Parts: sequence; C-alpha cells; structure tokens
Amino acid sequence: MQQRKISLLPQPSSLEDLVSKARAFVQSAKAPATLKAYRSDWNDFDAWCRRHQLTSLPSAPETVALYITDLASTHASGTITRRLTSITKAHQASGLTSSPASTHHFCVGETLKGIRRTIGTAQHGKAPLLSEDIRRIVRMSRKDLLGLRDRALTLVGFAGAFRRSELAHIEVANLKFTAEGVVIELPTSKTDQEGAGRKVAIPCGENPETCAVEALRGWLKETGLETGPVFRAVNRHGKLAPRGLYRDSIGPILKRAARRAGIETGEVAGHSLRAGHVTQAAMNGVRELVIMRQTGHRSVTTLRRYIRSGELFRKNAAAGLGI
Repeated sequence: MQQRKISLLPQPSSLEDLVSKARAFVQSAKAPATLKAYRSDWNDFDAWCRRHQLTSLPSAPETVALYITDLASTHASGTITRRLTSITKAHQASGLTSSPASTHHFCVGETLKGIRRTIGTAQHGKAPLLSEDIRRIVRMSRKDLLGLRDRALTLVGFAGAFRRSELAHIEVANLKFTAEGVVIELPTSKTDQEGAGRKVAIPCGENPETCAVEALRGWLKETGLETGPVFRAVNRHGKLAPRGLYRDSIGPILKRAARRAGIETGEVAGHSLRAGHVTQAAMNGVRELVIMRQTGHRSVTTLRRYIRSGELFRKNAAAGLGI
C-alpha cells in the first residue's frame, strides 16, 4: 500500500486570493464609522460639483477651495477639515497620488486658514451629565426590564466613561467581576483601531442605588444573559433582542431617560456620559492622568476639551484674589 505524503508547508495562495485579501486588509484599516463618514463626505462633494458643473474626480484645488468656502457658512472648521481628508482618500482610492484637497496647495491652505480665523476651531461638545443628573435619571427610571436596562446602561457608561460604540460592543465574555468591582475588557475602541485592547475597572459604588456594578449584576441576573452582547433592545412585550444595541440608539435611550427625570435634553446625547465623567472627576479634584487611564485618552489636550464650564469656576485664579 502506497503511503500518501502530506506536506506541512503552507501552500502558496493564488494571485486572485492575495488581491482579495489585500483589499480586505485595506478596508479593515479604518473603522466602519470612519469609512461611512468618508463616503458621506465624498457624496456631498460630488453632488456639490455636479450642481456647479465642476469635475469631482479628478478635481482641482481651486474647486476644493470654492467648496470649503461654501461650507464655511454652515459647518464647523473640524467638519471642513474632515471633508478635505475624505476628498483626498477618494482620490487615493482611484489611484491619483496628488490630492487637490491638500493644504500644500496655496488656494486650499490659505482658504482653510481664513475659515479657521473667521469661525474658529473650538469644538462644541454635548452637554455633560454630572453625578446629580445621573442620580435623578436612576431615581426616575422605569421599574420594568427596560428601566433595569437603562439604569445599567447609564451607570456603566458614566462610571466607565465609555463611548457609545464601546458600550454597544461590550459582551458578557468581556466582564470579570471581583470583590472590588468589575473589569471590562474593550477589544477595540476609537483610539485603538489595531485591537490591542484595554481594561477599564469600575469599582463598587458608595450607594447601592447608583452602583454601576450592582446595576450590571442585576441586569444580567434578570435577563439570564451568559453570552453575547450585554446591552440589548427590549420590546414593548418585555422580550430581549438577540443582538446588541446599535451605537446610534444609545443617544435616544439616554435622552428619553433624561427627559423622564426632568432634565433639559436639548444637548444631551450618548457622549454626555463620557463628557460628564471627565467634567465631574475634574471638578472633584481627580488628577488628569488618572482620568486619562479611565477614558483611554492619549492626549491631555484632547481630554481638556471634555471638561465643561463647571470646572472653569472650581479651579480659577480669580477666586483667590480676595475681591
């Protein structure tokens, strides 16, 4: 009987397979939300060019300069800068190495500088929800399964300073309960696109009513969840959805909970939990590096953008002038 030879060496892939894999890697280089923003920005630029009978691909620096001039009356400078990046990415994807949206072009660079000097570069974040707001939301939450979900979502989001996407992607397997609290492992986040991951520790709260750890335990116990996404939709019949929440649904959930508590919701959004954590911690005297360890910020400058007006009066040199 002839013995069959089995090679343990990796088999070479075909050129078509390699091209397919390379394309997949390129697509994975950016988060889905970033790619969605690029597409939206490019569609806006392309539509603008068609309205003005101008060429979008390949475009010209003068066209881009006119486009961002038009945007300046209705958009923030940060959004305009992102539009330039999206135009550049679209040209690169089409094999065009020279981007008309580069600020190296005099007309584009000088126009952008003028826009920034005129409308400013300050980022206007969402209103932070502070500790007292969180207590009101928890106190006025519903007493059913939906209310249990909202309390856990609010308290975990606030204590962990999580982004919407991070909250939406927490799975039961990411949780490790200890005597001190719970450690939540985030496989990826906005500033960790390569998946190195980071661990966020949430200690047990001083008050059982507002303890994020107890709220999370209660939600898991009531739902019996042992695998999959932690935070899920609950229908009007009290039935749990098989999939996790979408990140865009967290803002409306928080708005409804805040409205029930009598909180003005005009500027409240999913990001209000993260902004509130940073602002409240700073107001309470927590050091910036300690806050950054919780939030995952890599830059103190970026962190300080989250600290809203309350902190401006708590640490103010004028308060020590004796006048």
